[in-house]
Amino acid sequence: MNGGDLDDLDRAILDALLADGRATIRDVATEVGAATATVTQRLDAIEQQGVVEGYVPRLDYAELGFPLTAVFHLSVDGEGIADVVELLGDHDRMIDVYEVTGSHDVVAVGKFADVQSMNAQIVDLVTDPQVTGVSTNVVRDIVREHEVFRIDVAGDG
Repeated sequence: MNGGDLDDLDRAILDALLADGRATIRDVATEVGAATATVTQRLDAIEQQGVVEGYVPRLDYAELGFPLTAVFHLSVDGEGIADVVELLGDHDRMIDVYEVTGSHDVVAVGKFADVQSMNAQIVDLVTDPQVTGVSTNVVRDIVREHEVFRIDVAGDG
């Protein structure tokens, strides 16, 4: 199953969950106008196919003591990309890690308690022999983060 295999009811179920991840099956069924058993069956199928990867709370990291967000752009020796991505993925303060095209090979986003902990991460990166360059941007203001979009419309509109 992929996005193209979802029908209108599947998309409505997912949109209801995106609006309220803590909604019960009964709540979702009411929202989408379907029987509880139908929603249960559809959601089970969607989950089994990997479309829904899990249910997690959305946290305000600043409120939890991690007010500093940094974006790292890394250039990596071609043979070392997998190792660097794995290392970053295992770091407990990295919330996003991407292999990318363009002038850099990897982009990572991290949340930190302070400048010192961010600087420690930078030192780890610049001293990694597989990393050939690091550019770091500190986020001044979070305009949009952890947002989801409704999937009830076809295409990329």
